[in-house]
Amino acid sequence: PAEPAPAPAPAPKPAARPPTVRHRMFQKILIANRGEIAARVARTARALGVRTVAVHSDADARALHVEACDEAVRLGPAPVGESYLKGDAIIAAALATGAQAIHPGYGFLSENPDFAEAVEAGGLVFIGPPAAAIRAMGLKDAAKARMEAAGVPVVPGYHGERQELDFLAGEADAIGYPVLIKARAGGGGKGMRRVEAPEDFPEALQGAQAEAKAAFGDDRVLIEKYVARPRHIEIQLMADAHGKVLHLNERDCSLQRRHQKVIEEAPAPGMTPQMRNEIGAAAVRAAEAIGYRGAGTVEFIADASDGLRADRVYFMEMNTRLQVEHPVTEATTGLDLVEWQLRVAAGEALPFAQEDLAPKGWSFEARLYAENPAKGFLPQTGSLARLRLPQTTARVDTGVREGDAVTPHYDPMIAKVISHGTTRAEALGRLAAALAETEVAGLATNLDFLQALCAHRGFVAGDVDTGLIDRDVGELAAPSPTPPEAAPLALITALGLLSSARERSPYDAADGFRLWGHERRGAILEGPDGAVETRIDIMGDGRFSMQGDTLLTLSGPPDALRVAVGNAAARPVAFARDVGRDGDRIHVLLEGRTYDFTLPDPFASASEAAVGGDAVTAPMPGLVKRLSATAGASVREGQTLLVLEAMKMEHRLLAPRDGVVERVLHAEGAQVEDGALLVALVPLED
Repeated sequence: PAEPAPAPAPAPKPAARPPTVRHRMFQKILIANRGEIAARVARTARALGVRTVAVHSDADARALHVEACDEAVRLGPAPVGESYLKGDAIIAAALATGAQAIHPGYGFLSENPDFAEAVEAGGLVFIGPPAAAIRAMGLKDAAKARMEAAGVPVVPGYHGERQELDFLAGEADAIGYPVLIKARAGGGGKGMRRVEAPEDFPEALQGAQAEAKAAFGDDRVLIEKYVARPRHIEIQLMADAHGKVLHLNERDCSLQRRHQKVIEEAPAPGMTPQMRNEIGAAAVRAAEAIGYRGAGTVEFIADASDGLRADRVYFMEMNTRLQVEHPVTEATTGLDLVEWQLRVAAGEALPFAQEDLAPKGWSFEARLYAENPAKGFLPQTGSLARLRLPQTTARVDTGVREGDAVTPHYDPMIAKVISHGTTRAEALGRLAAALAETEVAGLATNLDFLQALCAHRGFVAGDVDTGLIDRDVGELAAPSPTPPEAAPLALITALGLLSSARERSPYDAADGFRLWGHERRGAILEGPDGAVETRIDIMGDGRFSMQGDTLLTLSGPPDALRVAVGNAAARPVAFARDVGRDGDRIHVLLEGRTYDFTLPDPFASASEAAVGGDAVTAPMPGLVKRLSATAGASVREGQTLLVLEAMKMEHRLLAPRDGVVERVLHAEGAQVEDGALLVALVPLED
């Protein structure tokens, strides 16, 4: 039988090192998170002989992280406010299942000091830093002031309490454009706006404040000078309860889009041992100044306009939790950071010294998301009809399986692909090989985009900064050429003609047989290259003639068919796996790449025509957060009509052209479905 847990330690005083409370590993922990990080924590816990308890919403009842744990407790419905953010329910679940500690993962409650205090007050151990340390770094303005006092360099800017529009606009003028508006709470790029000119400041401030309020419950912001050629360098820390704070070297997270990291690496290109020691020492001072314990990351912004220099590296913020990109540090140090989170929380001392932690080799992490680069990286929802992840060429951390659904309730990450090599070139080559081995079908992803990044001349050379993706996004997000057989295969699927090869009765076969010739079928498909009108003559025996000239031939058994266009060599295509349909969405997987097609709804088109002019529709399920459009108002092309909140981010929907708002179909606070008509426009009268 399990031994009872020792009594909890008293709550630590601000900026004081907490006493040692344990000297033996926990027997059971609860993981207060979901997805890939919950599954990843469970993996390490199992290796240490620690039992695990999962928590889940109704949407995640059969999720991978639930399967990865020994027990599971339901929290509530899918929305995070009714499930993963219910701290009291999570603590009650830990107590009811006999867990001794709670691991918060990242996101959700991981940087909530009130939750950390409540965990300790409940007689449990919070596997993370003291609440006082979380508070000290939770507000960026106060954190920067504290770091200045500790001798850590910070970016010039305004970090005070005043929040009036006119005052902040004046501060931005004094700092000099471009400036960066940043939420003082939270992270992950939420509540952040780059502003190029004074006339853009009011709208940017409103958007940043609204997003910060929604994400963190705090709409206060700070203003900073925007660094012209910034690199995002961060230092991983680990601190025990015995006064030892060590840095585990740096990561370069400069490949970003909308302030969201895309590919991270360790070490940073151009980093010298001397610079590493200087920046690492500054990060250690930052942690010591707040009495830190556990894993944490100090983020710096470097002005790389004259190369990477230690005197142009500035403190940005500290993430008082485990980072999404922690695997690249694990790959280059040989340490399991989750293991040391558990050991430190259990009272163990760090047994290694700073000189033992020099980086070994190179590592990359690519984040595979359900999003459509060709449509502004809009998050996607739907089922993972096909999911093949690398088996041997890379480490993969994921929270989903083939057949699982990506829902609008949570972050659309599918997996993290992590490579390692003795040199940067070797590690990058292995990442590219792992991505080439990856296959996803059923919804759009950024897989092709990641592969294009791996071949980008600047990235390959290590010449990176946070603006690289934005400068070359047209080239990087360009869709792959669509093979000639993709659209016909989609049409054959849409028309239900695949079954003809499998039917036993000639009377049930949809083979187009006619005494007087061949049946002709057609449809308009919306594909990767736009609308495609495709017609097919059904010749029988698995042969189809496209537009009456090119012959498409299917041959072989149903589970191992081959397709040939004209005289070209046949490609293998297993229809049960590589071609599928979900409602009006059809995917075709050919040679590792997915091509998505949609059957437009003729009734929806008629509805849009009926309201007159252009119709602005929801690109995904979401919440109407703010309305700028009112019926009868004149609008200009590119003007913001409304803000839709979905997948933890805000998306501005713009007027497609000049016009007059005829109707606004949903009020603020309305939950809308994908494709819902939101605003109807009519032309301006002459």
